[in-house]
Formats: sequence, C-alpha cells, structure tokens
Amino acid sequence: MKLSHALMVAAFLVPMAFPAGLPAAEATLSQPGRIRVLVVTGGHGFEKPQFFQMFKDNPDITYEAVEHPNAHAKWRPEAAKSYDVMVLYDMWQPISEEAKADLLALLAAGKGLVVLHHAIASYQEWPEYAKIIGAKYYLAKTVVDGVEKPRSAYKHDVQFTIGIAPAPHPVTAGLKDFEIHDETYKWFDVARDVTPLLTATEPESGPVIGWAKTYAAARVVYIQLGHDHFAYENPAYRQLLRQAIRWTARKD
Repeated sequence: MKLSHALMVAAFLVPMAFPAGLPAAEATLSQPGRIRVLVVTGGHGFEKPQFFQMFKDNPDITYEAVEHPNAHAKWRPEAAKSYDVMVLYDMWQPISEEAKADLLALLAAGKGLVVLHHAIASYQEWPEYAKIIGAKYYLAKTVVDGVEKPRSAYKHDVQFTIGIAPAPHPVTAGLKDFEIHDETYKWFDVARDVTPLLTATEPESGPVIGWAKTYAAARVVYIQLGHDHFAYENPAYRQLLRQAIRWTARKD
C-alpha cells in the first residue's frame, strides 16, 4: 500500500535514542546593525570561493571564518562576544569536555545556530550534539535501544524538488517549492520535536531535510542542502540561509 507524502513525513520524525575552510583571519569588518556570523568549517572538502561568496553577498551580515582545529577556541566566552550566530559547515569529530561545555553555555545564553549539510555528521561520539541539532546521521551501522540502524547513505548529483512545509515560518517566508541539483542524504533519524521546513519525495533522500527547533535558549535551524556551487548559487538556497541566520539571531 502506498503511503501519502504527509504520512511518510510523519513516520520519519521518530523519537531519537542515540548511542552513549578558510584561515581564521579571514573576516569581513564589523558593521553596525548587521548580524555577526561565525562560519565554522573543517573535516570535509568544499568549494571555498563559491561557498563564502554566499556570505559576502548577504547584506544582513558580517562574518568571520574559522577552520578546525582552531574553531573550538572561538567558543570560549571572550571569543564568543564577537558574533551572534554560528553557522556550522564542518564535519569534525574530536571535541574536548571544555569545548562541549563552552558550546552548551553559548546555547544556554541564546546564541543562534545554523547547521548545514555535512555538519549533521559531526561529533558522532557525543550524544548531546544530536539533541542540539535534532538529528542523527550514522557514519557506521549502529544499534540503538536494540534496533539496528544502517549506515546513513548519500548520493551526489541528484536533481530533485524541495517542498516547502505548509505551516508558515520565517525561515521559509516567501519561498515556494523549488528545484535543486545537490547531494541527498537518507537513513538518518530526525527528532519529533523539530518543526519541519523542507521536504523531499526523492527516493534517495530522507522525507524531512530541513527544520527549526530550540535548544536551551537558542534557536537552531538545520538545512540538509548545500554540497557545492549548484546549491550555493541557487537563489532559493541563498534565501533559506539568509532567513535562517536572521531567525536564529532573533531578527524575525
């Protein structure tokens, strides 16, 4: 029996029980009234000029880029005073207890968080990270509460349609369903407490691929899209990123 897309989406939002760039010096100058963004990369290759062009073209922000292994120093209390929102585009695993505590403190203080594409797979051995972002991508086959989870899958160069969830939200305001050429992910878990923003019916993709949520005092957005220049140069993707930054910064 064929399920409706709505039922497929609902079925995919399961409770999660998880098992126990550029040099840092590259930055735009701070400008009054603009959202200050820290862009974190490292651990996964990407097209740097085209990626950072999205931030250069965003009139709402100034930004600083930092790459692992130097990124966690930017979570220290003094360093964190220089930005309002973190954009994670990394895929990094090592994290100290100090860095964990620093990130949790930033979120408790309401620092905005936007998580893009492969950053869903960071910090596999830290269960709290999955709770922060609202999902778990499995880099290896895993057993969770007696249930075997397959390794999550990806596929490059897929042309597919992104559905905009019907419930109004500032992150998707003004957007309609759109086409994109991008990498897909599937077989990752999404928490029930997220607000779905983006959906897909492509068989190589999970049905819910973008969402908003809160963690402690922070607003959090995850957008699964964003592998290369085909996404970076897509006007709808750029609008999503811009509006996600604004919402997590509490500007909308």
